[in-house]
Amino acid sequence: MNAVAGPETVIHRSRLQKGMRLLDVGSGPGRLALPAARQVGETGEVMALDIQARMLDKLRRRAEQQGVGNIRLVEAGAGEGQVDENYFDRAWLVTVLGEIANKEAALTEIHRALKTGGILSITEVIPDPHYIGRSRLRALCGAAGFEETESFGGRLAFTINFRKPNNNRGNNRGQIPVFPNIRRN
Repeated sequence: MNAVAGPETVIHRSRLQKGMRLLDVGSGPGRLALPAARQVGETGEVMALDIQARMLDKLRRRAEQQGVGNIRLVEAGAGEGQVDENYFDRAWLVTVLGEIANKEAALTEIHRALKTGGILSITEVIPDPHYIGRSRLRALCGAAGFEETESFGGRLAFTINFRKPNNNRGNNRGQIPVFPNIRRN
């Protein structure tokens, strides 16, 4: 799993940088959120969003033990209106979207939460029982207003980055140019 959806891979593919704000949807106990918090540093922030209080409690304890203080924990589901609007530079859904009942509401909320030019990075891996294929993922994200920018991996495990389109306003820091037909591994 780490080769295709481990912290280093997800951080690299999403181009997460120091000072950025990240929304980690379905963060669980922090397998990705803790390394992301270290990556964005003291001037950045990670919001760990999860519906399970037990997972967030584990993440809280792990963050305290590791001295990581730039993680904000939010107990809620994606699409429930609990995230800040126009706030995040990046958002991650790593083998999570298939578990969300109202995928459209979740993606719409993430779209609102991202700054213009912000990137939603989605990773799917077989044999995840909630796996969503590329074509369905592209259709869902397109309907929510996202543009595809990059694709990594193969049929069994992949990451696709989607951008909230630029409306020529606001901060475009960390933007990735659109190259819809380029595949990178």
